[in-house]
Amino acid sequence: MMVDPTLAEMGKNLNEAMKILEDGGKASDPDAARRQFSRSSIPGPLQGDGQDVASILQLVQNLMHDDEEEDKPSHRRMQNVGEQGHMALLGHSLAAYISVLDRERLRKLITRIASDTTLWLCRLFRYESGSAYYHEDDREGLLKVCRLVINTRYEDYSTEGYTVLNSRQPVIYQSATCRPGLGQHLCSQLGLPLSSLCTVPCNTMFGSQHQMDIALLDKLIREDVETGKLPLLLIANAGTPGAGHTDKLGRLKELCEQYGMWLHIEGVNLATLALWEVSSPVMAATRSDSMTLTLGPWLGLPAVPAVTLYRHEDPALSLAAGLTSSQPVEKLRALPLWLSLQYLGHDGIVEKIRHAVELSQQLLEKLKTLASIKTSVEDELNSPVVVFRFSQETSAESSGGSVEGYFAGEREVLDSLNRWLCEQLAQLVPASGVDIVELEDEGTCVRFTPLMTAAALGTQRCDVDLLVERLIELIPVLNCTLRLRLDFREEVYRYSALSYIEDLSWPGLGAVRYEPRIEELNDSKRQLEVEKINSELLVKLGELDADLIFSTGLEFGPEKDCIFIGMATEDLDVAELVDTIAALGRDIEENGRLLENMTEVVRKGIQEAEFQLQKDNQDKLMEEGVLRQIPLVSSVLNWFSPFQSTVKGRTFNLAAGSLDSTEPTYSMKAQTGGLASPETPTSSAKRMPGQRLFRREGAGGSDSHSETSSVGQAEDLSRERFPQPTTPTPPSPVPDEAVSVVPESPETPQRPPTQENGEVGTQGGERA
Repeated sequence: MMVDPTLAEMGKNLNEAMKILEDGGKASDPDAARRQFSRSSIPGPLQGDGQDVASILQLVQNLMHDDEEEDKPSHRRMQNVGEQGHMALLGHSLAAYISVLDRERLRKLITRIASDTTLWLCRLFRYESGSAYYHEDDREGLLKVCRLVINTRYEDYSTEGYTVLNSRQPVIYQSATCRPGLGQHLCSQLGLPLSSLCTVPCNTMFGSQHQMDIALLDKLIREDVETGKLPLLLIANAGTPGAGHTDKLGRLKELCEQYGMWLHIEGVNLATLALWEVSSPVMAATRSDSMTLTLGPWLGLPAVPAVTLYRHEDPALSLAAGLTSSQPVEKLRALPLWLSLQYLGHDGIVEKIRHAVELSQQLLEKLKTLASIKTSVEDELNSPVVVFRFSQETSAESSGGSVEGYFAGEREVLDSLNRWLCEQLAQLVPASGVDIVELEDEGTCVRFTPLMTAAALGTQRCDVDLLVERLIELIPVLNCTLRLRLDFREEVYRYSALSYIEDLSWPGLGAVRYEPRIEELNDSKRQLEVEKINSELLVKLGELDADLIFSTGLEFGPEKDCIFIGMATEDLDVAELVDTIAALGRDIEENGRLLENMTEVVRKGIQEAEFQLQKDNQDKLMEEGVLRQIPLVSSVLNWFSPFQSTVKGRTFNLAAGSLDSTEPTYSMKAQTGGLASPETPTSSAKRMPGQRLFRREGAGGSDSHSETSSVGQAEDLSRERFPQPTTPTPPSPVPDEAVSVVPESPETPQRPPTQENGEVGTQGGERA
């Protein structure tokens, strides 16, 4: 069999390039192995003699991976590019090579590629007599379809242009659950005013809350027709972007036929059309006028175009709308998909889609057994999307508690907890591909969409089992945190120096701020003092031997200079936690105040000491007499009549700023003064060996320990998102130890007393 040498070389180079880029290895060229590129060494201008292929690939590989050592470990989702992915990438290289063929050979080749791909897709997704348009932007197909409908409904549009739209304004209808910004994008690209876009609300009383309200749509269309507008096109969902629900496509198709409208359908549930068993709501999509398929995520194919299948009999209008092209090169967009579909085959494609649906069913069955988890699934028998959330309502009902009015802002708190839950699950089980979705009625939810992620991430059944295991471990943490938030708030209110910060977006126990008791400072200085104390308090709390996470909160949160406490466990002693925060804050405030006043205290103390020394010297002079001050006379006089000095030493207390006598010190052989307070307040309760701070004794046993282990692993992301400041600890204040001073004597020498237990002092001694 004869092989084109260029194609063989292309495949070899592609395999070599993928090995380098995927495995992070070196090129096969030994010279390229010696070349090490880094971001700082990349030259700005092009090199004059150029570089070989291996060197360029090595450079690309370094640009892709050189920041991995600098970045913190995170739950990165790297797409699993298998052999089918290599075929898709090879298609782009082949398209460039085929484009240089002679015109006749190029025309025959692209005609075969386009017809084969269109035929396979129409048969695979049950769309008979359809045409295909391949596009990079998944909105581009719908945009071309709108132009086709405009050309069809306005006969003079090709000659008169937009002036013909003034006679009857076109109206495009879309569901409220459509992709955000889709309708605005269409109006912008088509040159239509926003008044040409009509958003139809979803059901409010009957049916799914994520399905289009058909009765209201019928009413809106009739009103537009009565006002002289032209209903042009309806965009429906077979799997809404948020919850994966499907509109009532059969009824919508009848409505479109009644008013002569075009029905376009998009959504992830269209992938299930390839299965042997298809639900009736999705099967109705085969009767639509057009639909958009995103095969890349469904099958794990990188860089393949999206496909819009449509039915229309006039090729001239399709050409005018841009759905077909007279340029042969543009038709080569289908080449990567043509190669990939052949590589996978019909059975391989169906198996990938079936595997994704089975993963959803596996997760859904396990979630039904969890009391605190609420699911939102439209069709439990064949739904490829599972949306769930932690719900306090469900947990309250199961425990017999009250549901309504649990506390103010309950919806916002639950949203923040579910956001935290999704982040932890995505970190602990990155192969699951879960993400956050915001729904209007349910709030923040966790979404599992294996059709969009499983093929790329290689999700298997064991990953779903692991996801459920991690979820079971995190549910008690969520329940405890939600319950203890109220206790934490009440405990904070008991301390006048603490302020409870109401931040409903914080997924944790709560936030608190220490308020210094300084009334004489102005607002700016007080703000600086608050910032300083809370910053030091956060550092001290982070140094404690506890499982809690203390941080500065969300990066762009509204509250500043606060201490945010993370998720809690069942055995958390909230009273001890708040008491420790208050005690540490008070200690920091007092130490800071002592340091600030130390200069003034020392200055006043020195002045007082000097005054006392002068007074003692005068008293000593009066007591000894004038004769004892004369050098020769004093010696003789002291020999005949020894004199016992009564001068006492003085001790200067830096903390109190007072000058005291040393007589009690030497009589008791110990200095007086208060005991030094411990650096870190501890609970008065006895703590078991190995028991960490803020834990109630006997609260959980081994269960509490395992629960703490899970939340400790889960909160690694919180430590990365909310790093603790590294503010240096200020120097500890001078302890309340006494520093003694003694008055000077012009002649009589003084012997220092014996120092015991670190005592420092002087006392008047006997004359030799």
